[in-house]
Parts: sequence; C-alpha cells; structure tokens
Amino acid sequence: MARILITPRSLTSEPPQELQALRRAGHELVFSSSGQTPDEAELLRLVPDVEGWLAGVEPVSSAVIAAATRLRVISRNGSGVDNLPLAETSARGIHVERALAANATGVAELAVGLALSACRRIPDVAGGVRAGAWPRPKGREIDGATVGIVGLGAIGRKVAGVMAALRAHVLAADPMRPPLGPLQGLVSYAELDEVLRRADILTLHCPLPEDGRPLVDAEVLETMRPGMILINTARAGLVDETALRPALEQGRVAIYATDVFATEPPLPGGLASHPQVIATSHIGGLTDASVRRATEIAVANLLAHLPGQDHAAG
Repeated sequence: MARILITPRSLTSEPPQELQALRRAGHELVFSSSGQTPDEAELLRLVPDVEGWLAGVEPVSSAVIAAATRLRVISRNGSGVDNLPLAETSARGIHVERALAANATGVAELAVGLALSACRRIPDVAGGVRAGAWPRPKGREIDGATVGIVGLGAIGRKVAGVMAALRAHVLAADPMRPPLGPLQGLVSYAELDEVLRRADILTLHCPLPEDGRPLVDAEVLETMRPGMILINTARAGLVDETALRPALEQGRVAIYATDVFATEPPLPGGLASHPQVIATSHIGGLTDASVRRATEIAVANLLAHLPGQDHAAG
C-alpha cells in the first residue's frame, strides 16, 4: 500500500495510537527526526517515495513538492496552510486537507492564559519568588478593558466568549462577519482599524493578509493605544518583529505575549529574550485532547484519499 510521511513534532516525538489506523489499512509510516521540525534537506530526502503526508507547520518549499513525485495528498494536523506552496500543489493535483478547528480549544485557552499572564505579570512574579525575592507589581484587570479580537473563527469565538464572561468590552474584526449566535450582545463587530486603535488587549486569530505583509507593522503600532497588550497565537508573520522592538522599548506596547516566531526556536538574544515579551514554544495545540482530535481528523483525511487494504478488499 502507500508510504505516508509523518512530520509534526508532536507526532514524531510520541507517535499516538490514532496513527495505528493507517497501519491497519496496510500503509507504511515514515517519520522525520523525532521531536524536531524537519528542514528542507530532510524533507527532500524523505518525500520522493511517499504518496501521503501528514504534515505539521514545517516550511515546505517548491523544491520539496517538485521532489515528491508520487505525492497524492497532504493532510495537515491543523488549520493553517501558510507553510505550503499551494500554487505548486494545485498545479500537481495534490490534495491539501486540513484538520479544521481541531486545536481551537487548546489555542484559545493558551491565548486567554497569555492575556492573564500579561495583565498580572505572572512570569516575572513567579520568577522573582523562585529566586527568593518578593515582587509585587500592580496588575491590570480584564474586567472593563477593551479586548480586540482579529478573526472570529473557531478560536476567536472561544476567546471572545471567555473575555465577555470576564466582563471585557469585546470588539471583533472579521471580513466575513459570521453570525454571532450565542455571542450576540456580548461581542460587537467593528472595522479592523477601529479594533486595532481601541484595544487595550489585542489578540490575533486570523490568517496572514493575502499580500503576505504583517497585519501589525510600524504604521499600525503608531495608532495603537499606548500601553496595550498584544497577543499572537496565530502566525508569526502577522507581527513585524523588527518594528515591535522599538514599540516595546517606548512603552507603546506594554507586553507582547506570543506562541509563534519567525524562526523557531528563536535565535538567542532575539525578541523572545526581551523583558517585555512572554514567549511560549508553539504549544497552542499541544494538549492531549487537541493532538488526539487533530490526528484523528488528519488520519481520516488521508484514508479518504488512500483508502487502504480493507477498502480495496471490499
């Protein structure tokens, strides 16, 4: 049957039982280096003989797709496909499938956790107490704050609901403006520039703009409310990291709390080491439940295109 490449870090370090469905269907699993994001050289070595690919967030170049001469389907264990050269996959007739909303709860809960950590300076306080000090910085409350949410999809909606329950004034920007449903009366839609300008806490839950430029660049940072908190659990490219540093130094952004970086892991001495940055290591979807849901959906998507021996026998 088919050879299937497995590259997400969460699946290569501890292969979950959900992958066994592929083996039961008669497929052979090929794993990239355990717990690491494969680079182009490793992918070029692994892809030539595979027909299916359960892919993570690793960057995939046009050269990798060109080398994958037998590839029929790429199944992401998440919703984003910014790391894939979609023009090339489309030209080759390679199906690209996503595990939509599988990690929404995990990412949303991390975004809320980062907001609370930023408001109460929890990392600084915990580090100080651990070192034998007794830091007591004055915190901020979400109650009464204006929380801006960019992107009201599965993740953004969950964040909006929690923030509204904490009595924040929630403004959302989303070009599609999906129906608010249970959020009606708790969340208000506004244009993107208004959300960016008014937010005390801004949290990003959207894809990259079509032109690939950062959503939060130097010009936008100038319009934001001084001392605001910026949270990014979506995509590193949404924020201009170079422009953000002076905004942090000048206090225009009080805290940048992020789970994503342009280079992962980030280089020593870079933005992640800034004292006004709360950095996590791309763990938004790394919960037991999120990994299970995402893997189940990704495997089902693979089996829809590469049915296996049971289907063939029937």
